[in-house]
Amino acid sequence: MEIFEPSYSPGDIVYVLYRNPHTQNVAMIQEAAVVNDPDRPGQLAVFLYETYYPLTEDLAIYRSASEAEEAYQYYFGAVD
Repeated sequence: MEIFEPSYSPGDIVYVLYRNPHTQNVAMIQEAAVVNDPDRPGQLAVFLYETYYPLTEDLAIYRSASEAEEAYQYYFGAVD
């Protein structure tokens, strides 16, 4: 898997479309922080639910809540 090189910096707040791993038909928008990956020096990660996720193109990351809500509505329907 190739690493995605976005223009994020540690401390940036982003919004992630996140699927509940226990209930796959549940998706939500979650605020997360961009941080230095403690397991991979020199790489960035998203810190979400007490877990570090490598910052790759596989994550649906948005810079604003409104961008994330628009994507959510497109892929999953209206936000309740």
